[in-house]
Amino acid sequence: MASLGLGSALCPTKPLLCSPCVLGFPRNLQTKQQINTQFSGAIACCSGSSSELMTGAAAVSTENSPERHRTSFGLKNLTETFWVDVHRAEGRPLNVRLLEPLNIASSRLEEVENVAIRVELSNGCVGWGEVPVLPWLDWNQATALEKVREACEFLRQGPPVTLNLALDQISKIVPGTEFASVRTGLEMALIDAVANSIDVPLWRLFGGVSNTLLTAATIPTTSSAKAFDLAAKYCKLGFQTLKIKVSRDLNADIEVLQAVRAAHPHCSFILDVNEGYTSKEAVEVLEKLNEKGVTPVLFEQPVHRDDWKGLGDVSTIAREKYGISVAADESCRNLVDIQKLIEENLADVINIRLSKFGVLGTLKIVEMVKKSGLDLMIESEAETRLATGVAGHLAAGLGCFKYVNISAPLLFSEDPVVGGYEVSGSKYKFVNSRGQGGFLKWDIL
Repeated sequence: MASLGLGSALCPTKPLLCSPCVLGFPRNLQTKQQINTQFSGAIACCSGSSSELMTGAAAVSTENSPERHRTSFGLKNLTETFWVDVHRAEGRPLNVRLLEPLNIASSRLEEVENVAIRVELSNGCVGWGEVPVLPWLDWNQATALEKVREACEFLRQGPPVTLNLALDQISKIVPGTEFASVRTGLEMALIDAVANSIDVPLWRLFGGVSNTLLTAATIPTTSSAKAFDLAAKYCKLGFQTLKIKVSRDLNADIEVLQAVRAAHPHCSFILDVNEGYTSKEAVEVLEKLNEKGVTPVLFEQPVHRDDWKGLGDVSTIAREKYGISVAADESCRNLVDIQKLIEENLADVINIRLSKFGVLGTLKIVEMVKKSGLDLMIESEAETRLATGVAGHLAAGLGCFKYVNISAPLLFSEDPVVGGYEVSGSKYKFVNSRGQGGFLKWDIL
């Protein structure tokens, strides 16, 4: 890549946008102005009842969204009409050290070893994706790189196809749940490249409700003294919601919660159990927390993922006795699980990660959950601002997530992403004119 400037990293000079092989109407030569009219001018801003949509633990506003009512175009229509001709596609290691070691599940993480994906279309526009490689997966970075290499080779060698067909081909190369995060990274890169091609930011492509949101911050499993320091830090940064991961030692956990409350008296907090309790223990925890006056707004995955009855029992007691919502996270492994949660009313909130379901899968789940009346949560874990940028664009654009926690980049010792969304404490603002806005210095990875 000749230049690392923002424009050249995402798209070439503007005349290249008119390349007929990727306009979505390959037989018709059109000007850039006509393209913008058909695509970016047609991307919808979903209508709303107020200029600011408050969402409990997170907030989504409609800054810089001047038109509140438009004819909906959206990603689905774009996937069916936009033709993709991949010129280059490649994955490379994306290693970033953490500020300090992080305990995730039963693993100790000192550095993330993810995979970055760069896709360049024949019109010169570039899209970026990220594959998080998490400790509990049965594969490592080398496996992820091989899967990405296989998919990228297929994309490079294939003929021009619609975006819909390209995404379908990706889902066949990396199907199912085992390598869902690989599929997610590839989907991110393709969708980002297309959004850059038509000069549309992802938040508008995903629905256009907002270009800003508020996120919670995570306090990992730690001592009460360290939790106090982190809570005080996040309080100064303006975070109003903190997610606290428990250690499964009830007394120690209560000390941590009390320390957080002392450092940040007015914060709301989410208690993430990560399957750590039996249903009986979970109910006991709620009773003791209530006695101590440290009641969470959300109780996340209190029991084992397969303990459906226990999850339903805890949800009922939490809701009816304490007014606390229960979120399902690890119990959400696929569409069948989510349908079961909805039909049997086993939880109040469905927690979604793009890395678990892919971009397209997430959009399907959002529609399912919205129809059910349950609330939605979106999260990131051990991902840089490439992946959290896409998640943020999606959450802001859809405007339907009550809980947002995409603050993982706060845990890193450095930020490898150039450009992208603006961060002001807990507020993320998506001001880029097209795509997700961020990119990597590819030559130094």
